[in-house]
Amino acid sequence: MSKENYMSGQANKKIVEGLTKVLANTFVLYFKTHSYHWNVEGMQFKALHEMFEEQYTALWESTDEIAERIRALDAYAPTTFAGLIDQADLKEEAKVLKAEAMVKSLADDREKIVKATYPVLRDAEDAGDEATVDMLIELIDAHEMAAWMLKSTAK
Repeated sequence: MSKENYMSGQANKKIVEGLTKVLANTFVLYFKTHSYHWNVEGMQFKALHEMFEEQYTALWESTDEIAERIRALDAYAPTTFAGLIDQADLKEEAKVLKAEAMVKSLADDREKIVKATYPVLRDAEDAGDEATVDMLIELIDAHEMAAWMLKSTAK
């Protein structure tokens, strides 16, 4: 069975759709993490404030990398916030949480992103799109490390 070139046809379309979902989830998590950074309170304020800043900065950089990969695959990245959010599995936080709940929420979201990213990784592997595979492996690793740090913080 021959594999379709990832730069054309259905393989490309499927990878771009998957990357758009990864971008959307990353953007929601970026904003949620940034809002938690602004609103965290309590005994762990300084440590969490700094951790959230490190994480939202890395997430912001990831959004750019993912969007640029979509462009490299000859597609357009979302042009509206509403269009981007519609693609996300993750949900925005409508209220200010206590610090412990913030940490748990972010850890859960990191794990959700990892689970949602693996099928996109497999599609890119199947299509022979090594650049996307490499990028997604790095993203998954970063999310797993952040989830571990958050879960360890919550104990």
